[in-house]
Amino acid sequence: MESVLTRPTASPTAPRPAGIPLRPRLPEWLKVSLPTTGTFTKTRTLLDDLKLHTVCESAKCPNHWECWSKGTATFMIAGDRCTRACGFCAVSTAKPLPLENDEPERVAEAARRMALKHVVITAVARDDLADGGAEHFRKTIEAVRASNPGVVIEVLVPDFLDKDSAIDAVLDAAPDVYNHNLETVRRLTPSVRHRATYDRSLAVLAKAKNRSGGKMHTKSGLMLGLGEQRDEVIQSMRDLRASNVDILTLGQYLQPTLKHLPVVEFIRPEVFAELGALGRELGFVHVASGPLVRSSYHADEFSPAPPLSGGSKV
Repeated sequence: MESVLTRPTASPTAPRPAGIPLRPRLPEWLKVSLPTTGTFTKTRTLLDDLKLHTVCESAKCPNHWECWSKGTATFMIAGDRCTRACGFCAVSTAKPLPLENDEPERVAEAARRMALKHVVITAVARDDLADGGAEHFRKTIEAVRASNPGVVIEVLVPDFLDKDSAIDAVLDAAPDVYNHNLETVRRLTPSVRHRATYDRSLAVLAKAKNRSGGKMHTKSGLMLGLGEQRDEVIQSMRDLRASNVDILTLGQYLQPTLKHLPVVEFIRPEVFAELGALGRELGFVHVASGPLVRSSYHADEFSPAPPLSGGSKV
C-alpha cells in the first residue's frame, strides 16, 4: 500500500486551497471519548490542590481525558508561560513569572499521592534564565526520587540553547530517560519551531547520551501531518539513530487553535504502523507510532533496560 506521505503536500505556511476548511473534520481514528469514571475528577482535584501545571492541559493534549481517567499526568514545571512561540504549540507565550521554590516538593507529593511508577516531567522553555531552568529540573528530579523510591523518572526538556552546564545539571540528577523532541523534519523546522534548530536538537540528544556515559536512555519524537514527505521522515529517523537516540515517538499533529499552523494531512493508522516497523528496523529499542501518540502518552509501557550503544543499523 502506498503511504500517504509519498503524495505532494503543501507547506504548512501556505494558504489552503479554496473549499478546504481551516479546521477540517477529524477522521474517525482521531476521535476520543470523554471520561466516565471518577478518577478524572480526582486527578484534576489533586493537581488543583497542589497548584501544579500539566502539559496535558496547557498544550491541549487530546489524550488528557484518558490519562487523567487512569490517574496519570505529565507535570509541567517552571510555570505555564513560554519564552518561545512555536507554530504548533498551545502553551502561552508571555513573560514568565519567577520560579516557585517549593514546586519540586509539590510535584513529588503529587507523584506520591498518585502512586506513579513512571513520572514524566517537562517544562516550558525558559530562555530568560541563564540555565534555561535546568537547575529547577534537577531539584524536581531529586525531590521526586526522594519521595518515591524506585520510581522511573523521564524528563522532556527544551534544548537549553545547547549549553553544557545546563545539560549537565539535569544529567547530574540521573533521570532514567532524557527526552528532547525533534518535532519535525529539517525542511520544516524554521517554520514550525521558534528559535530552535534541527541540528541543535540532534546535538543536545547526542551530548546527553555521551555525557551520561551511554548509561541513560534518550528519546525523541516527531509530529506528522505538517507537510513532510515520507523520505524526510525516514531521514529524520536515521538522524536520530545516528545521534544514538534509543526511543522514538511518532504522532499526528493537531491544530490547537486557528492561530496555529494548520494540519496539512491526516496520516492514516496503517502508515504510522509502517513507520513504526521501520523505526524498529533502524534500531530504536522502543517505538510508539500512532495517530494519538504523544511524547509521554503511555510512557510507562517502556521499562528501562541497558541502553543501546551503537548508531543506526540501516
